[in-house]
Amino acid sequence: MSVLTLVAAGWIVAAGVMAALWAWSVRLQNAGVVDVGWTALVGSLAVFEAVMSPDGMTGRRVAIAAMMGIWSTRLTVFLLVDRVLGKPEDGRYAELRRARGARATAWFFWFFQAQALAAVFFSLPALLSAANPSPEWQPLEFAAMAIWVVAFAGELTADRQLLAFKTNPNNKGKTCQAGWWRYSRHPNYFFEWLIWVAYALFASASPLGWMAWLCPGTLLYLLFKVTGIPATEAQALRTRGDAYRRYQQTTSVFVPWKVRGVRL
Repeated sequence: MSVLTLVAAGWIVAAGVMAALWAWSVRLQNAGVVDVGWTALVGSLAVFEAVMSPDGMTGRRVAIAAMMGIWSTRLTVFLLVDRVLGKPEDGRYAELRRARGARATAWFFWFFQAQALAAVFFSLPALLSAANPSPEWQPLEFAAMAIWVVAFAGELTADRQLLAFKTNPNNKGKTCQAGWWRYSRHPNYFFEWLIWVAYALFASASPLGWMAWLCPGTLLYLLFKVTGIPATEAQALRTRGDAYRRYQQTTSVFVPWKVRGVRL
């Protein structure tokens, strides 16, 4: 199967899945389903491309499929439990729904379709790596796998720390400052981005692998300028006010770093 055929087939499947998830989100009145769908699609497309690529070395195809598949499965389940099943709509999406009023349902349909295209785009590291015909491993690939292990463990730990904090009723209305959250306001975003750095580094050992760096670059832009940190912090300020402002003043926004000043 050619690269273009793989991409086209992936997009058609992704568009259909996102249309179905949009219909489910209308019934649930919870657009957070889109995050679950995007994560599941990226991993599924990566595995599909690794399996169907005809020329790549088997070990390399297995490695990139395993990294992206394990990441996707873990995060899909976490998001489904944490943000969808029996949960109210995430504040970011609730604010988008409120701002668009009567047009919200139609707007979200096209938002879901944009995420389908994004899923195809973010499967690029798997597409490039799986097509690499070289029978030899490269040092970059081993370095990338090591970074992935560290980043995956970091994101898993940060998510578990936040979940434990949120499920304690005594913490209602408070800000998590336990574990990684003491050193970064968004350690989950940081480790997620580092995972994508690992994918791009792994793909860099393959022909045209430099293109994979578009993924962590785009993700960093989205986190800082679009749907990530700005929306999350705006929601935190709406619900926690001055307490969250003090947290902003003492804690790194992204990279885990030393605490500034004294916490109140």
